[in-house]
Formats: sequence, structure tokens, C-alpha cells
Amino acid sequence: MSGSAKQFVEKWVREDIRSLHAYHVPDSGKMIKLDAMENPYLWPESMRQQWLSQLAEIPMNRYPDPSAATLTARIEEVMGVPEGMNSILGNGSDELIQIICMALSKQGDNTSSVVMAPEPTFVMYNMIARFTNMVYQGIPLDSQFQLDMPAMKQAIETHQPAVIFLAYPNNPTGNLFTEQDVRSIIEMAPGLVVVDEAYHAFAGHSFMPMLAEYDNLAVMRTVSKMGLAGLRLGLLSGNSEWINEFDKVRLPYNINVLTQFSAEFALDHDDILKQQTDQICTDRTILKEALAQFKSVIQYPSAANFILFKINDMRSEDIFAALKQSGVLIKRLADTSGPLVNCLRVTIGTPEENQAFIDALLKAVGNCLSRT
Repeated sequence: MSGSAKQFVEKWVREDIRSLHAYHVPDSGKMIKLDAMENPYLWPESMRQQWLSQLAEIPMNRYPDPSAATLTARIEEVMGVPEGMNSILGNGSDELIQIICMALSKQGDNTSSVVMAPEPTFVMYNMIARFTNMVYQGIPLDSQFQLDMPAMKQAIETHQPAVIFLAYPNNPTGNLFTEQDVRSIIEMAPGLVVVDEAYHAFAGHSFMPMLAEYDNLAVMRTVSKMGLAGLRLGLLSGNSEWINEFDKVRLPYNINVLTQFSAEFALDHDDILKQQTDQICTDRTILKEALAQFKSVIQYPSAANFILFKINDMRSEDIFAALKQSGVLIKRLADTSGPLVNCLRVTIGTPEENQAFIDALLKAVGNCLSRT
């Protein structure tokens, strides 16, 4: 950057933004990609051909339906949004988090609105809070990655958060919080509570049916983990009083014509999507059993499509590098302190990919993986 350009940037770009780093996604190249919680399965060939033949008829010269009304109704039906609740769609869950924070951000009287979440959790809650000039308060989970309810209660009373995000199951830990703890937080919260159910397809439990019970509850979903990550489509459902205000902040035409058509098409084949997610749950059990055969591996409970683990007396960066050398890419949690030290996260892949991961792990750290 030239000296003059740098001066312009320092004058006009907020200092807290300049101090951030852009969200980084590593290039997987030709490696087996088990780092991003994606569904590893393609659609059946006949379904792909049907989709392609209909895709050619999409009027690319026209703007999309600004409210994506037909798609919204269909996704509400598939995801079981209760009658009387409303929804808006976002360009992925990230946009919905941004919409919520933009609508709830307040500055004045030397105070800012507070975003709260238990940690460790999805990094975008913190990042988007900062983007929108809100104050972020992270409350540590307990040693079992469950909600520390005394700490949550004290923090809620002290900071009076405008919104609390609860990832359910949590990312990157993979576990579900107890239903009673989540209900208690909703009941004590002074503002909105968003239960982020990005991994609902693998979890076996949801707060979606409880929307009518709480005026301050909203539920967020995504189709990414159902095999549609490339579409970038998220859903936020709740009381119309909330949704109507959030809709004012949503940019017009945020869901493009190709996404609207492709998502509707996919949801008309939701039986195939469910078969794939059921297969992933089966594969998750098999992979957990394979990891459990080795006494040095510590793995954590997962209700998502990934497993958090670490290996006793091994540095995560060494394991990560060795797996990459073998052509397998997983996620290394780079925390230098706290409960995620030396933790790694592996996405559930196909049976062949999962076996390749186990083989690469054995090759990388076999001396430390003596069987139980």
C-alpha cells in the first residue's frame, strides 16, 4: 500500500476493523477435505440431470422474488416452523447474524448493545458483533463444554445483552446443551435469544417447536449441512414482531434466482437429503468407534457432523501437518490456552474418506495410538 493510500485508510477505516484479520479458508487442493463440516455426498445422477434441465429455463435477466416467498413457505414446511411464526431468508446464516446485530445495535450515553454467547463457539458471533459496533461478551463453558449456568446468570444480569446466541449443537465442540439450561437462559434473558441450529439434521432435538412458547426466542437454520453449502441459504424463524423488524434491514434481492430455484428443487427431494444425513449419522458412529479403539485419543460427544478430539502428549500442529502430508485436511483449533488446546476437528466424510483419515492418523502418530 502506498503511503498516501495508507493515510486515507487510517483516517477513514475504523481502528477496530483495521486490527482484525479477514476470515481465512485454507486451500484444500487435491486433499481429502474433512475440515469444513460439509455433506460429502453428491445428488444421484438422475436428480442432477433433472435439476440441470430445469435450470436452463431460469430467467437470468430478471431480478429474483425480493422476499423469496415461495421458497420461504417451502422451507418452513420442510423444517417444521410452527403455524403463526414468520421467517426470513439470508445469504447463509452469516447474513442473518449480521441482520440481527444491525437491527439491535445501539450507541449512545457511552454504552453499546451487547452480544453474548458461551465460548468456545461459532466465531462469527464475535466478529459480526464487532463489525456492527456492538460489545461482545463470551462466557466460558464448563470443563464438559456445557453451559456454566451461574456464570451465564451473572453475566446476563450484569451486561443485559440485546441478543444471546446459542449454537445447538455447539460448534466447534459438537455437543448439545441441556434443554432445561437453554430454557432457563431464554426465561432470564432481557432481550432476544437465537438458538442456532445449523446442525439440526444430525442432532435429534430442536427448539423450533417451542417458538410459540417464548416471545424472545428465534431459531436459525441453514441448508448447508444438508448438502447445499454452495447455495449459501439460511432461515431465521420467530415471532412476526421480531421478523418484521429484521426484514427492514435485509438487503433487497439477497437470495438470487439460482439459489431460490435450486433450493426449492432440492427441498422437493428432501427424502434424498434425509437419506444422506442419516448416512452421515451412521458414519459418525462408525468413526467414533474407530477412534475409541485407541487409548491416547480423547474424543468429545458429538450431535453434529464432526468430531472434536485430541491426542495425549501430542501437539495438534504436528498431527495436523502430518495428516496434510498424507493428503487429509482437517481443522486445527489454534487456541493456545483454555479447553481447546491441542484439539482438532474432523468432519464426517464418506466411509472411504473416514478410513483414509484413520489410516493417515495411524501413519502420523501410530506410536502414540496403541490399541485399547
